Amino acid sequence: MSQATVALTIGGQTYRVRSAATEQELRRLAAMVDARLRIISGSPQTSLPPQALLLVAIALAHDLENEQALRKQLEREAQATLQLLLDRIDGAIQSADAALTVVTREQSTS
Repeated sequence: MSQATVALTIGGQTYRVRSAATEQELRRLAAMVDARLRIISGSPQTSLPPQALLLVAIALAHDLENEQALRKQLEREAQATLQLLLDRIDGAIQSADAALTVVTREQSTS
């Protein structure tokens, strides 16, 4: 995939970014960063201090950690549910096998 240079404005500053990501994706991500920057800074001003970008990076990293922890928890719950279902299916198969064995014995003795 070719890399295009895209001009993105975050916190009143324009950054030229070269990436394999699409322009639309870069603009969407930049808008998320810019929105978070304005929330954290509490200011609609167009030029914000560079430290504000650090706070945004930390906040986004925190969000990422929370989402990863949630995903891991959901994976564990899904695995436990799947194991429960497999155990039930195995039990049902064993019961059916046992019933079939009884019927087969009854038929062979008749």
